[in-house]
Amino acid sequence: MNTHGPRVRIAPSPTGEPHVGTVYIALFNYLFAKKMGGEFILRIEDTDATRSTPEFEQKVLDALKWTGLTWAEGPDVGGPYGPYRQSDRKEMYQPYAQELLDKGHAFRCFCTPERLEQMREAQRAAGKPPKYDGLCLHLTAEEVTSKMAAGESSVIRMKIPTEGSCDFHDGVYGDVSIPWDSVDMQVLIKGDGMPTYHMANVIDDHLMKITHVARGEEWLASVPKHILLYRYFEWEQPVFMHLSLIRNADKSKLSKRKNPTSISYYSALGYLPEALMNFLGLFFIQIAEGEELLTMDELCEKFDPDNLSKAGAIFDIQKLDWLNGRWIREKLSPEDFVARTLEWASENNRLTEGLKLSQSRISKLGELPQLAGFLLSNDVGLTPASFAGLKTSPAETLEILNTVQADLEKLMEWNVETIDAELRAVSDKLGKKLRVVTPPLFVAMSGSSRSLPLFDSMALLGRSVVRQRLKIAATVVASMVGAQESGK
Repeated sequence: MNTHGPRVRIAPSPTGEPHVGTVYIALFNYLFAKKMGGEFILRIEDTDATRSTPEFEQKVLDALKWTGLTWAEGPDVGGPYGPYRQSDRKEMYQPYAQELLDKGHAFRCFCTPERLEQMREAQRAAGKPPKYDGLCLHLTAEEVTSKMAAGESSVIRMKIPTEGSCDFHDGVYGDVSIPWDSVDMQVLIKGDGMPTYHMANVIDDHLMKITHVARGEEWLASVPKHILLYRYFEWEQPVFMHLSLIRNADKSKLSKRKNPTSISYYSALGYLPEALMNFLGLFFIQIAEGEELLTMDELCEKFDPDNLSKAGAIFDIQKLDWLNGRWIREKLSPEDFVARTLEWASENNRLTEGLKLSQSRISKLGELPQLAGFLLSNDVGLTPASFAGLKTSPAETLEILNTVQADLEKLMEWNVETIDAELRAVSDKLGKKLRVVTPPLFVAMSGSSRSLPLFDSMALLGRSVVRQRLKIAATVVASMVGAQESGK
């Protein structure tokens, strides 16, 4: 083991807007490294080639930098154990897969997706949790060779013990025991030669000399697969720590369907990164009433990994607002406040681009706040009256809002061209003209029917703010539909 203190990592997947939960886990690892005199490392896990994009990777880096976290090694800063992007490491995993096959710890599986789907259907129908039934375990070496020679596609799966249980000590949960018969014969190498999360994760953690793996509790059930790989390779396993997930006040999982979860949403609304980190950091420490306002250094001082708060993390937006207000009033000098405000308004070029879009639409500068204020506003004040002047009925308007929201989620890149193309496609799908589809969106974005060009505005507002405004608009319009129906 290294003698220089722990090495911890955060390994986000660049498949969407960075989530508050990612930053929560990152902060824990950062505080842990800082407190224990260790290193904090960033690795990008982009093995899901269809959903990972360079744009999202940049968003992950930007969001983490915005929070004020720094890392000793990563794709942007390099380091002795690179590359720090899994897709650049693709060639490294094959020899390890071969080693497992040679030692008899893994096997080739030739089952087709159709066969696997039927197998799972049958298991679900029988009330069993779906997992691989071991059909290809029994193939002889000759059968495997001839199938490979015939060009049949295959994946590599790991073997799982049939008796007993996997017992391990978790840094948060304590002693955990998971029976082996509940563990799936996990695919390690996919048909395209890319490793799955589990395979890449264990090999990368080993090669990067990671000593402590701290991540969300949703990975707890995967630990047996990971421990088994460490045993199969005869490597020393790290200390596992599984942190309780951030939840809504009603204990449901924090998901973007209910609440805004993107870091970009909080930065766009003018939350200070220090206040957000202060808010998240309180989940890890024990404090007395009146000690809530803490800087990163103060959080680090109070952080004690052996005495973590077991309360679970409840995302209480009122508390975040209260902390953010205190940071603005108590922690910034007037000069800082002015500088921060200008920096915030310039984020994503909202201010400069918004002004350029406004120039041809005003006769006096004093009209600017009315025309372009929605680009910076927290809340555009939507009410049923906002939608009353539209030519579409409330039911039609609601259909447009819901369809647009669902289809915009599929956009890999977010810019004027992609938004334009997507909204034209939505119009075709709904069998409506574009000029019928856009007015409800104008109102949803700006609160008014006369405003800046729609596609440009949506590009400037950003994905997470647009998502939230469409959601709020849909709620308002749904209440109109409800009122209409009960009034009939």
